[in-house]
Amino acid sequence: MSYWALNAVFLGAVAVIGCLALVAGRRRGGLPWASVALAGALLLVTTAIFDNLMIGVGLVGYDPAKISGAFIGIAPLEDFAYPVAAVLLLPSLWILLGRRRDERR
Repeated sequence: MSYWALNAVFLGAVAVIGCLALVAGRRRGGLPWASVALAGALLLVTTAIFDNLMIGVGLVGYDPAKISGAFIGIAPLEDFAYPVAAVLLLPSLWILLGRRRDERR
């Protein structure tokens, strides 16, 4: 299984949860998407820095047959799916689960 196929499973689940959060968020006042975008940009930059450092010192390696061959520095592009998933999943879960406490008050 390639890293993109593995990422597709997780990103698909995140997409479903994100769509549910968009629907729920419209009813509850939404989310500050500019803040989410800023957090996402910072997370992608730090991922690029630290992934390149970890790969550069030999802490992490990848099977060349399972990666796409596209890189940011020496980090495979597939590595960036995880921060994208986190940036979308956490605010989505916050909308779906976190605001209920506020509504009970």
